[in-house]
Parts: sequence; structure tokens; C-alpha cells
Amino acid sequence: MPEAKVTLTVEDLTLAIQNSIEDEMMEEDHAYILAQHILNFFGYSDRIIDNILEPEDRDTFYMLEDTGILTTEREETTLYDGREWRIHYWLFKRERIIELMESVKTKKAAEVADSFYGELPDDIWVRNK
Repeated sequence: MPEAKVTLTVEDLTLAIQNSIEDEMMEEDHAYILAQHILNFFGYSDRIIDNILEPEDRDTFYMLEDTGILTTEREETTLYDGREWRIHYWLFKRERIIELMESVKTKKAAEVADSFYGELPDDIWVRNK
């Protein structure tokens, strides 16, 4: 029996987008709006046809391709008159999205741990006999 694919949520994609930008994380509000915008194209699918994109949207998709969140593929078919026709698609790279989500969760957990231990006095670690 094939394994069921988990639906990609806005929150999932937001986390991945936040962590996809090199050196510093994108603001959560901005990443959330971008995630909603992208998911409006895909819906419940992992693949969309490139023809539906406006130039501004395509630029955003290329940016996400650079981060590894999206990728492209193409299909070639022969038309009835013998000409070749290419169809271009955009696809989610689920493995990369999951990797980026986990990285954000790990960073947030480390920040919480650092803030907790950072508030403890230094002598807390001294063992009394």
C-alpha cells in the first residue's frame, strides 16, 4: 500500500521559507504571506504548470528555486502537425522543505534552552559536598 503524502501547510512552508534565506531568517510575517501566496497556486498539488504565473510570481518562484524549496521539470510532446511542444512545471521539493522546517525548529529549541540556562546564576552548577 503506498504511503500517504502529508499535506503541506502554510505554517510548514512559512518555517521552510524563514530558514531558506542565507545568514539570517526572514521575518515570520513576510514568510507567512509568501507561503500563502505560493500555496494559492499549488493548492493540494505538488506540481503546477508554469503558464499560469505572472512575471512577478515567476521571479518569486525562481528565488525559491535558488533556496531549494521549488524545482522545475519539463515535458515534451509531439503535436499533431509534427512540431515538438514543451510544457514547464514547478514542483515542491518536500525533502528540502522538511529539512528547512526541522532546522528552524532546532534553532528555536536551542534559543529557548539558551535563554533558560542563561538566566541561571553561575553558582547553580557548583556541587556541594
